[in-house]
Order: sequence, then structure tokens, then C-alpha cells
Amino acid sequence: MAEEKNMYDVIIVGGGPAGLSAAIYLARAKYKVLVMEKDTFGGQITITAEIVNYPGVYKTSGKELTEKMRLQGEAFGAEFVKTKAEKLDLTGDIKVITTEDGKEYRSLGVVLALGASPRRLGFDGEETFKGRGVAYCATCDGEFFTGREVLVVGGGFAAAEEAMFLTKYAKKVTILVRGDAFTCAQSVVDKLETFPSIEVRYNTEVVKAVGGATIESAVLKNNKTSESYTFTAEDGGTFGIFVFVGYAPATEPVKGQVELNPQGYIVTDVDRKTSLDGVYAAGDVCIKNLRQVVTAVSDGATAATSLEKHVSTMHEKLNLPAFAVSGKNGDMPEEKEEKAAHAESSSDSGSFLSGDVLAQLLGVLDRFARPVEVVAVLSDEGGRDEISGFVDELTGVHPNLKTAKEEGEGPSYMDIRAGGQSYGIRFYSIPGGHEFNSFVIAMYNVAGPGQAIEPRLKERIEGIKGHHTLQVMATLSCTNCPTVVMGTQRIASLNPGVTAEMYDLSKFPDIKTKYNIMAVPCLVVDGVHTHFGKHSLEELVEIVEKYD
Repeated sequence: MAEEKNMYDVIIVGGGPAGLSAAIYLARAKYKVLVMEKDTFGGQITITAEIVNYPGVYKTSGKELTEKMRLQGEAFGAEFVKTKAEKLDLTGDIKVITTEDGKEYRSLGVVLALGASPRRLGFDGEETFKGRGVAYCATCDGEFFTGREVLVVGGGFAAAEEAMFLTKYAKKVTILVRGDAFTCAQSVVDKLETFPSIEVRYNTEVVKAVGGATIESAVLKNNKTSESYTFTAEDGGTFGIFVFVGYAPATEPVKGQVELNPQGYIVTDVDRKTSLDGVYAAGDVCIKNLRQVVTAVSDGATAATSLEKHVSTMHEKLNLPAFAVSGKNGDMPEEKEEKAAHAESSSDSGSFLSGDVLAQLLGVLDRFARPVEVVAVLSDEGGRDEISGFVDELTGVHPNLKTAKEEGEGPSYMDIRAGGQSYGIRFYSIPGGHEFNSFVIAMYNVAGPGQAIEPRLKERIEGIKGHHTLQVMATLSCTNCPTVVMGTQRIASLNPGVTAEMYDLSKFPDIKTKYNIMAVPCLVVDGVHTHFGKHSLEELVEIVEKYD
């Protein structure tokens, strides 16, 4: 059996700490490894601003810690692709994973590091006020509640941690704990008591959220006395409800294949082997008492080392040669070293692009099929200096990246063009933070070859007949926002009647007020229709088709 291009020893589905740890161990053992991640490499922990309990690391952020893990895996030869595993066939000797763009990847083994997503409470009004008062991420949405009161629902570590974080913005935080006590460590509870603006109400649940455009009151219930009462902010104004009641395992793609417990978590043995040979699980998707970065990393290492024997056996059984792996032994290829050095010398203090970020950009620019042009359309209305400075930094970094400036009207923005054609992809804010990936992918999609896309979905995009403007309001700390930004821009890259615009909402308070936005991402279609939350490319196409 000849080696195929998309054939791997192991495919790891999920790029959080568990998946990254598995990648490091397997790649270091000289196996050909691919990590698939549908959202942000690093997973949920990337939104945590401060980690102080990871052994050997005094203090770091979730984003910094996991990015080092990713780079470590990459140095050992692991490959990374940002895509959603749409269909998994795990039953045979060769595992087949089909992604959202229709590509098929094959492997001898699989590590399921699928993670988990925030649970909804299901109280009356939760869906109605989602994005207009109900939120699930303090890092993403906390700033929208500056000077207001907030309710935090939950009694675990996440609720306590997020409540403390929210004191940076909210004037008062009331934690609603369903039971008699918190379920996290007493040291965390003791720390809560040092925050004078935090109040805790035990045995309390949210029954209903009430209001007009935003939440004006909430019906709360004491589950011991069954007494219900109405909560309002002390100043009579609107307030927010942040829900932190745990996570639901993201095991939908593997239901009916691997054994799950009644709560939907994957059943494994002590080596993290599932009910299927060659399929292992790691991280929050497993049955476990403690869900922390350190346990996720441990799971990844355990799954990886346990899977090695199976992979070797499959090579012998199927008479397969060892698969070629590049970048082994942690050595950075000379080409990358050269680019990193160029990036370091090109990135001064106070610049928008750090040396590491620019080095990554140069690697992508090498793959462009034709040059792309970033045009700064400048006016005096706002953002001129920042956007002009950002484009200045891009000037001359690579032959495949051209820049230009021209005068325009309205807020200043950057327009992505190729072959003398504008694709209607506009950044009204500097694409820092998580949105830098959106910026790079936008250029890649118009310069070619672009991200692969399922033919059926491409036909639907090209079949959109009307002219539509898709505005995505984001914050640079939001891990869900790039999915929507990149999705709308992919639509614009394929249909000349669609314009996709990205706004850093912190720079546009008038837009926030106009659409009453209290959570991101927020998609506004044709200046009228608002849609909150993360949406896949297919879901975005469905939204646009609804108004076509």
C-alpha cells in the first residue's frame, strides 16, 4: 500500500492543551501527525488571561502557554490545519476523517481531543437575550457591562474566576450558586471575599429574564424555600447575566462509534483507549473529576504514548513504510530561521506586528499564487493614523504583498484586492489579537489557492443574487469572532455582490449603541438584521440566503 498525501500515522482532532500535548509526544517519537482544530489552537483556555497553577510556570496566559505548545509540536514535525472534522469513520484499520471542505484525511490512529462547549441553562429568556444581556464569556463580553451590575450563575471554579474578572468592568457582581456552597477549592472562595463588589447568594436559580431591548429584571428562585422574587439593578438600569455552569462534551461527531456515558463523555481505560482499537481520547471530553490544563496535558501524553504501539502494529500488518516527517528533533528549518530573523529586524518596539507574527505571515505569503494588495482607504473620520501605520509596516515585507493608500469617505479601512480587483473584504479596524488570522486568510483566499471549499457550498455562495453587506462586530480578545469574520469574508471572496466588513467594536461605540450589542460576535446583515454567536460557513450562507 503506497503512502498517500493525506495519510498520517495519527490524526488528532482538537487543538487544545490535550491535543497539543499528544502532538508533541507523537511527533517527537517520529510519527507523522496532523492536528485538526475548527476554532482556535489552544482551545477554551486561550481566553484565560492569567494561569498561576501550571507546574513550573509561575504565571502566564492561556494563549501564551498553548502557543508555545503548538510551536513545540511544529518543531518536532507535527502538522496543523484549521478545519472542522465533519465526518469520522473510526471503525476500520484505516481511519477516515472528512472535513467541512470535503477533504479526506486517513490515519492509522486517532486521538479525540474534542473538548467541550459552555452549557446553556434553559431559563425563560435565555435565547431571547443572548447577545443583549446574556453572555457566556467574561473575557469576550465583560467590557460591554462597564459600570453596570451583572449576575454570575454558577458555583464552580469557572464562575468564581470569571466573577473576579468581571469586577474590572461591572460595578457590582452577584453570584448565584444553586447549592449550599461552591464546588471549587476553598482558597478560591476565600479570594472572592476580598472583592467588596462581589455578593454571593446560595440556593438561588434564575427562572426568567425580563426586559425590552436588554434585560431590565430577572425572576430568581430560592430552591430551598421555593420562594420567587424579582431582581433589579440597584440603580434601576439594565444588567447582564453571565452563565458559567460547566461544559457539554463535543462528542456529537462520534456518537454511535465510541462508547459514551449517559452524560455524553467518552468512556476510556486508564491508557485513554476508547472502545475502538486505534482510537484514544484526551482532555475535557473524557470522564474525569478534574478538568484543568495540567490534566488535559497529562491525558494527551498518556493517549499518545499508548497509541504508539498500535500504530507500529498497523505498519507491520498493512506493510506500510515509515511516513516521511519534516522538521524532526525540534530543529527549526533554515528557511524559518531566516524568516524569523527578517521579522525580528523588521519589527520595532511599538509596532503592530511582532517578530513571531511577521515570521508566520511571511510563510503564508510564500504560498500565494499571485500578489495581493492591501489598500488603505483613508479619511479624517477616524482610524486614519492606525490603519496608515499598519499598512506602512506591511510595505516591502514580501514580493507577494503590495500596499497602497488612497483617500476616501467615512471611517478609514483596509481593502483587500488582487489582480486589480476589490473583493469587498474590508477591515475597519487593525486586525490584532485573534483577528490577525482572519486578515491572513482573507488575503490567502483572494490571492489563491485559497481555502478548500465543498463544491456544493461554493455553488450556493456563487448563486447568491442580491447585493449584501455583512458587518461583523468583534473584539480582538474573542475566540469565537474569527470564525464569523473569516466565514463572511470567504463568501465575499466568491461572490462579487457580497461585501464583508470587520469592526473592532471597542473603536465604534456608535455601532454598539445603534444595534444594542452586548456580546460578540455580532453579524449585521444589510444594516438591519442582527445575528449573535458563532456560525459555521454553511450557517452563514443560510443566513444570507434568507435575505436574498
